[in-house]
Amino acid sequence: MKYLFFLWALFFSFDVFAKVKVVDGDSLEIDGRRIRLEGIDAPEYGQMCFDGLGNEYDCGAESTNYLKMLIKNRYVNCDFLRKDTYSRDLSICYADGVNLNKAMVLSGWAVSYNYGSEGFRNEEKQAKEAQRGMWRGKFMKPELYRRLKHN
Repeated sequence: MKYLFFLWALFFSFDVFAKVKVVDGDSLEIDGRRIRLEGIDAPEYGQMCFDGLGNEYDCGAESTNYLKMLIKNRYVNCDFLRKDTYSRDLSICYADGVNLNKAMVLSGWAVSYNYGSEGFRNEEKQAKEAQRGMWRGKFMKPELYRRLKHN
């Protein structure tokens, strides 16, 4: 039984010694493997938001840059959960022990994205109350932005 657990853990968790590429605020690429940070949704690259003064800015780029900062020169490991409809690995990822999924939502550069579960709703509430990241102004939730952009 002990060996089965070891094999399961080996299969569903992977450590990253290779170069990690940040695709956007909720996606990574590691050795050609596409990884989507489970339970969060970040603005799309090129998605515009408004700061507290009403000035427009590229919040998708800001989100991407924040994730890059979180992983810069850090050891990254991910716990694989399942594949999504685009064959990406849905995972919880860590940089030197910091939960990247949670950190992105707490920073205000991503929102909670879990249907039917709590996900990171408490972290989203904290970011909103503290007016961090996108919450310092106005923005369209990334899911709605994608829907409108594709119609």
